[in-house]
Amino acid sequence: MPHHKSCVKRLRISGEERVRNNALRTVLRKTMKDARDKIAEGESFDLNHAYADIDRVCSKGVIPKNRASRLKSRLAKAAGKITATKS
Repeated sequence: MPHHKSCVKRLRISGEERVRNNALRTVLRKTMKDARDKIAEGESFDLNHAYADIDRVCSKGVIPKNRASRLKSRLAKAAGKITATKS
């Protein structure tokens, strides 16, 4: 247990951040899983919604910018394959 006032505050803040980051990570995982499932079934899905979730998680600093770009790129590529096969 910390003895200094600033260390007590850091402990509290880091705990709050951990809870927030875990919640955001869960949202990201769920979004990606839903998107992959719909792609596998050949259904269309809202790419903008997935992009918004990825950007939100990235802006909070939970994932790096390059990882967010990579995830969005892979989703777009997979979604493009669906529309190409339907045409």
